[in-house]
This record gives sequence, structure tokens and C-alpha cells, in this order.
Amino acid sequence: MGDFVTYIGLFTAAFVAATILPAQSEAVLVGLLLTGTYSPELLVAVASVGNVLGSVVNWWLGRGIEHFRDRRWFPVGPTMLERAKAWYHRYGKWSLLLSWVPIIGDPLTVVAGVMREPFSTFIVLVAIAKLTRYVAVAAVTLNVIG
Repeated sequence: MGDFVTYIGLFTAAFVAATILPAQSEAVLVGLLLTGTYSPELLVAVASVGNVLGSVVNWWLGRGIEHFRDRRWFPVGPTMLERAKAWYHRYGKWSLLLSWVPIIGDPLTVVAGVMREPFSTFIVLVAIAKLTRYVAVAAVTLNVIG
């Protein structure tokens, strides 16, 4: 049961880190890798799936967010939203390969939803970006301790 809870905790940290909420899943992954108790491959897989699914939530929110753009509580002003859309239009779907980057990655996945990026393209590019990041974090961590 302990291993299951550990993996669920990692999944949750990675999921939350991919949303617009501030969180650091890399620290959780590194901590678990440093214990030497868990399979590095399984840890990377769990973190990647959680993080990709968190980005899917962002994409889904982006698909419906413009319906609320005229509300007082809407978190982004019209100018900022238009600027983000223009940026995405300029750089296109390939910018999703930067979805792993702190600060810009999460809003980028929301904008992809706003811009109606097809889900199949979105999921492939985001999965590549997120998996590559976690593989790199695991490789560096394991090389440092190994």
C-alpha cells in the first residue's frame, strides 16, 4: 500500500504542477529517485502521465475560457489574451514543445486550447515535451548519485 500511495503522491504533484497552480513535481521526483527504492522508469512514467493530464485540463479550460472574457473576475485582460493568441499564432503548435518550461509552459497549454489546437496534435507534442523533461531530470539525478 505504501508504494501505491507514493506513486499517487507523485502523480498528484505532477498533475498539479501542470495546471496554473504553483507546484514543483521535479523535487518530488528527485527525492523519490534519491531513495533508491523505486523503479526510475515507473517514476518517470507516473510523473509524465500526471503532468500531461494536468496540461490536458489546461487545454480543456482554454477551449471554454473565452466565453467568460467579459466577466469582471476574468484573470486575463483582453490585451494580454490577444497578445498570447498572436504569439501562439506566430509560433504555432511547435511552441508546445516548450510546455515543460516553468512560467510559460502552463499558460501556453491554455492558449493552445483557446486557439483550438487539435487534441491529437496537442497531446503528442505535450507528451514529448513532458516525458523528455522528466527523463532528463531522472538521468541527471541518477548520474549524480551513481
